[in-house]
Amino acid sequence: MPAQPDPTFYPSAREAMLAPRERLAYVALLDAAGDGRPDGLATVDLDPGSPTYGTVVNVHDMPESGDELHHFGWNVCSAALCPYAPHPHVERRYLIVPGLRSSRIHVFDTKDDPARPRLVKTIEPETLFERTGYSRPHTVHCGTDAIYVSALGNVDGDAPGGVFTLDHDTFEPIGRWENDRGSQLLHYDFWWHLGHDTMLSSEWGTPNMIEAGPDLDLLVNRKYGHRLHVWDLRKRVHLQEIELGDQHQMALELRPAHDPTKTYGFVNTVISVEDLSANIFTWYLDAGVWKAKKIITIPAEPASPDLLPEPLKQFGAVPPLITDISLTLDDRILLISAWGTGELHAYDVSDPFNPFKTGSLRLGGIVERTAHPAAPGSPLNGGPQMVETSRDGRRVHFTNSLYRSWDDVFYPDGISGWMAKADLADDGSISLDEDFWIDFAADGRRAHQVRLQGGDASSDSYCYP
Repeated sequence: MPAQPDPTFYPSAREAMLAPRERLAYVALLDAAGDGRPDGLATVDLDPGSPTYGTVVNVHDMPESGDELHHFGWNVCSAALCPYAPHPHVERRYLIVPGLRSSRIHVFDTKDDPARPRLVKTIEPETLFERTGYSRPHTVHCGTDAIYVSALGNVDGDAPGGVFTLDHDTFEPIGRWENDRGSQLLHYDFWWHLGHDTMLSSEWGTPNMIEAGPDLDLLVNRKYGHRLHVWDLRKRVHLQEIELGDQHQMALELRPAHDPTKTYGFVNTVISVEDLSANIFTWYLDAGVWKAKKIITIPAEPASPDLLPEPLKQFGAVPPLITDISLTLDDRILLISAWGTGELHAYDVSDPFNPFKTGSLRLGGIVERTAHPAAPGSPLNGGPQMVETSRDGRRVHFTNSLYRSWDDVFYPDGISGWMAKADLADDGSISLDEDFWIDFAADGRRAHQVRLQGGDASSDSYCYP
């Protein structure tokens, strides 16, 4: 255990923005063929001075097949500097990598050789089931007192989903987090306002609602998630439900303001059953009551039915399908991935109720299939999906796979994995880095979440402004 706090911990987001540039990225790779090949954790060189810059320098295959690696996160982060954190001298050293389909959790040590993480522990699904009652671990956040992990459902794949914790030191499951869940049943993401002892959670659907692919009947009947839930973080009890409107199906990623004095954040809804649009909401605290306001609508784009996958032909339009968002550490620019239309949007959200668009770029898309300049003759499938922003807010890395069964519905010709990079300018405009392009076609697996060495815009929480 180090004598001083980890140098990648920062008391405030403002100081984290001054951190040294990241040199590596870790990327989850999914085997979509289903032929027994395991998923992998790839390491990408992000050091411009390196002869291997912009290439995959290592891939660690999982010990078993069928994991469906999806989201993952660090064991600890800047939250360890909060005044009430019991572990101020832990290290950002381990990656906690769940298998969304297998309910298996892998722990990788990055310390000795950061480019080649070493698998040091595996938590088998039976242990997770017994100790938490949950399955399908999804999002990982490093808290002040433990590692927090969301789960999409119970052991049978039904509701309720929720949050469980892992011990900071042993990584063993501690148990279910909720003391009283109130009305909460569906689950997806969670995050917090540490300075206000408040957690928020969002809703997608149970494993049985999503694992076979999107269910049109569930969608039309507005059965997917469309609410946020507010929790007392310390008491672990449900406080309030925020209804976004049941036409706004699948409330996914939560991005609270990084400044702990601010009580607002952003959430995306994937699709509106009324017009196929996708939307961004701001949640906020108003006179002691948490509320939400729709601030951005991205409309569907007309398209020939001949170019659309079967579920969309009847609509004659391609929905944007907002599947991920990323907020820069200065709480200024919100990056929005529209996986369906193949567009990455940038909005200035300095005023969280009056955003304005600062730029966009296109790559892939259900209809457009926009090629990358590095391979101009190769139409791309997939689109900007998982998006991650560097601590200084200058670089945005993104990949193109959502979830295997959903990939195959919206891109029935299959998704060939890729990773791209964009640059953010001072004015919030965004441009594609034409020289950074990683094609995972030779590997044959699909790229999902990206984590940056030393932390990124969605890895840390801060207790100081």
